[in-house]
Amino acid sequence: MMKPFSCCFLLFFCLVGFSLAQDTKPDAEGFVPLFNGKNLSGWEGDSNLWRVENGCIVGETAAEGPKKITKNTFLILKDKEFEDFELRFSYRLTKGGNSGVQVRSWELEDDGPYRVAGYQADFDGDNNYTGIVYGENYRGILAQRGQEAEIGEDHKSKMVKQFATNEELKEKIKVEDWNDYVIRAKGFRIENEINGSLMSVCTDNDKEQRRTSGIIAIQAHVGPPMKVEIKDFRIKVLPK
Repeated sequence: MMKPFSCCFLLFFCLVGFSLAQDTKPDAEGFVPLFNGKNLSGWEGDSNLWRVENGCIVGETAAEGPKKITKNTFLILKDKEFEDFELRFSYRLTKGGNSGVQVRSWELEDDGPYRVAGYQADFDGDNNYTGIVYGENYRGILAQRGQEAEIGEDHKSKMVKQFATNEELKEKIKVEDWNDYVIRAKGFRIENEINGSLMSVCTDNDKEQRRTSGIIAIQAHVGPPMKVEIKDFRIKVLPK
């Protein structure tokens, strides 16, 4: 039989070890980091493409060699799923590049490694799609920039409100410089915000296909060579 002192010591050791492993201490606003700024511990993706540099997650593709890709591929936050939350990060992307952050998503097990489907907060180097709600392998564009949209039982998206023009919002997004992105998921509503401006809103009323939880992942898009940098990646879980 284990002695009381030994039991207490073991419990203390387990709790400390769990705390250090999870790094769950929230900041003053209640946000918890999802990236430690040092390495890709807890993340999984093609090691030819993803690395840590200057405290940032870096994804880089090339026209030839081991960094060449033929399908969209992802760096996946492993073994964690989130329901209602606010996710914040800053990103910088080369002109001509294409990337995005997946939320409430899932891995496509039969489509090769590091393949994902689900809701995406989109951003591209030319800012043609930056800020939209996109469905990666999942119904296509769900809410355009400057629009609030609803998805119906027919799996199709319909605009219900135009709250700003595409062009006026595009002017608020920096090219090849740092932008601050916020994704809010609450119930069946997803909002994208960049540099303090609301970009798009999607309410998913598609009972057959909508999702209330899933994984988080970062995209490297097939096409021209690109480099994406992401820092200050953090999340606050919201009450249901």
